[in-house]
Amino acid sequence: MDLMDLLQGQLSEGLIDQLSSQLGGADKKQTADAASGIMSTMISALAKNAATPEGASALSNALQNDHDGSILDDVMGMLGGSSAPAQSQNNRMMNGAGILKHVLGGKQSGAVDMISQISGLESNKTGSLMTMLAPLVMGALGRTQRQQGLNPNDLAGMLSGTVKSASNQRAEMGLIGKFLDQDGDGSVMDDLAGMGMKILGNFLRK
Repeated sequence: MDLMDLLQGQLSEGLIDQLSSQLGGADKKQTADAASGIMSTMISALAKNAATPEGASALSNALQNDHDGSILDDVMGMLGGSSAPAQSQNNRMMNGAGILKHVLGGKQSGAVDMISQISGLESNKTGSLMTMLAPLVMGALGRTQRQQGLNPNDLAGMLSGTVKSASNQRAEMGLIGKFLDQDGDGSVMDDLAGMGMKILGNFLRK
């Protein structure tokens, strides 16, 4: 099972129901589409960050220290706040905002706008959902690292391979890659229009 399969497997109907409820009764299909886009965006951004030896080492250390994958044992409890992390785990594991700042940096707001446009979910709800799901993505990556005994180079290779494989199967991965490779803060909306927004939207809703 690759990383994207592991993440998609976490998006059970029950979890989507819970997430849409926590977002104030958001449309479940839009929530599911946005969640998929958020995970794809984070994996693409992590792969880009890990493309240098320094970046790969920093990510590996962060996973070893703060993201052991235990969040995957009770995703609904963790995201709902009913299951607190063990005392040995520090708050960085669940700090979605902090994770996003490290992973996406200045591209976070543009990523939110992009995913909102693709999914139809309002931008403020997309941003909240991204904060909720960031610890889940890091947990899945941390668990994969531990189970496969990945060193920083292996980790970088797995991430780039996951993105390459997913790009062949999922249209939005190409859009996300183009967005993350942009220099400066050009309008992502222009790029979305140029890449056929309706086609992408229909693709995601299949």
